[in-house]
Amino acid sequence: MSDKTSNQMWGGRFAAGPDAIMEAINASIGFDKRLAAQDIAGSRAHAAMLAATGIVDTSDAEAIREGLLTVLSEIKAGDFEFSTALEDIHMNVEARLKEIIGEPAGRLHTARSRNDQVATDFRLWVRDQCDAAEGGILALMKALLGQAEAGADWVMPGFTHLQTAQPVTWGHHMMAYVEMFSRDLSRMRDARKRMNESPLGAAALAGTGFPIDRQMTAEALGFDRPMANSLDAVSDRDFALEFLSVASICAMHLSRFAEELVIWSSAQFRFVTLSDRFSTGSSIMPQKKNPDAAELIRAKIGRIFGANVALLMVMKGLPLAYSKDMQEDKEQVFDAADNLMLALAAMEGMVKDMTANVANLETAAASGFSTATDLADWLVRETGLPFRDAHHVTGALVAMAEKKGCDLSDLSLEEMKSVNGTITEGIFDVLGVHNSVASRMSYGGTAPARVREQVARWKEILG
Repeated sequence: MSDKTSNQMWGGRFAAGPDAIMEAINASIGFDKRLAAQDIAGSRAHAAMLAATGIVDTSDAEAIREGLLTVLSEIKAGDFEFSTALEDIHMNVEARLKEIIGEPAGRLHTARSRNDQVATDFRLWVRDQCDAAEGGILALMKALLGQAEAGADWVMPGFTHLQTAQPVTWGHHMMAYVEMFSRDLSRMRDARKRMNESPLGAAALAGTGFPIDRQMTAEALGFDRPMANSLDAVSDRDFALEFLSVASICAMHLSRFAEELVIWSSAQFRFVTLSDRFSTGSSIMPQKKNPDAAELIRAKIGRIFGANVALLMVMKGLPLAYSKDMQEDKEQVFDAADNLMLALAAMEGMVKDMTANVANLETAAASGFSTATDLADWLVRETGLPFRDAHHVTGALVAMAEKKGCDLSDLSLEEMKSVNGTITEGIFDVLGVHNSVASRMSYGGTAPARVREQVARWKEILG
């Protein structure tokens, strides 16, 4: 970079330009060029306001606004040459604008600073990512609803400690994730609402003496209101942290489901078959079908968690207002947003395409004495035994079945009576897995009727 360029950028403050190392550490254009559309939108709104308030001539403002559209079209077409010497997206756009329209370009930066400019650009970008993530979460929820509706009656094992616990329905399991992702959706919408205030007009940190109209620029950019404190406006990155926090919780849910899909698609479980579109083979083992998409989702989640921690570390020691440390706020947010959207899309695809192996699910549901709790509950309801006593009786029956190598339902009535004489033939009505799930009619329970109610409720909510 020439001394002349440096002096133009810094207004004569430095006699010589930074050396190559300083240029490399200082420049952000390599990543903040992703803010181009937001930067130009903010500048166009600012120029319109400058004209409306009489700070800049209408003709100059119109030239600026039209010139910025030309710059945007060049960027979209891939014809724009980004310069590291010009540091960031703001200076790159302004320099090109000057080449296009000449002297009026210099009036664009009146009554603002790069501090409030980048805060506005970045907030707009993160707001867009909230909207994109909302769409991705909604699509995944709808895919899960499709699986839940199809499998409201399919019986599968429910687990605790990854040990067979009680039978549940496939639809009930899918709906658990609908509930999880609905909370992510709520958090994303809530974060977007909170971040929807405009920093533009805060200038460097103290506001400006020009008679600007911050309400006008806020409305033009779709913000609810201007931020109320200029120091906070330029130094706040809570909006990015909140996005990363919400993304991290959503990513955790994606990773939990990815883990289940890896387990379920294994030869030992065979609960699901993933489509070829989201699986790969082995280079030397022809029998293999690997759940690579699920595994990659599980791995990529770490990058989202890492981004959250990284930005917290950047921000934790910064005094008000702006410090150059805050240039390190973007790359991890960009990476996290990219990986969240990729993970959501991949999970939606896997859920839509996967096939539940219904027979295997039912066989597994009946194993491991999964109806033992039903037996204990029956003893409480039908014989009046206290639950702790019923628990003991059931444990003895499980031990008997285990010793015989059979399931609870394979024990004879006489064998059961040898443990507790109050047991009647009615016990067999609750020992089948279908009977078990059908009996779980409490609100939020796994009964097919309850699952269908929840599916219908969510279909109405999501439209």
